[in-house]
Amino acid sequence: MARKTHHVVPNSDRGGWDVKRGGAARASRHFDTKRDAEDYGRQVSRNQGTEFLIHGRDGKIQRSDSHGNDPYPPRG
Repeated sequence: MARKTHHVVPNSDRGGWDVKRGGAARASRHFDTKRDAEDYGRQVSRNQGTEFLIHGRDGKIQRSDSHGNDPYPPRG
C-alpha cells in the first residue's frame, strides 16, 4: 500500500509555496512564505496521519516528518 503524503513545494507560476496532497494536480492552499506553508502543511499532515515532505526551490526533498504509521520507525 502506498503511503499517503502531503508536500510543501515551490510554485513556479505564481511564486511562493504550495501545500499539496501526494498525487494531486492542484494545491490545497498557496502561501507567500515557505514558513507559512510548512506550518499549515504540518498541521494538515498531523490531522490526517500522513508523511510530510518539505521540498526546496530546486524541488528536492529537504526534510520529512512522519505523522502516521511509519513503516520504518527509528530504532530506540
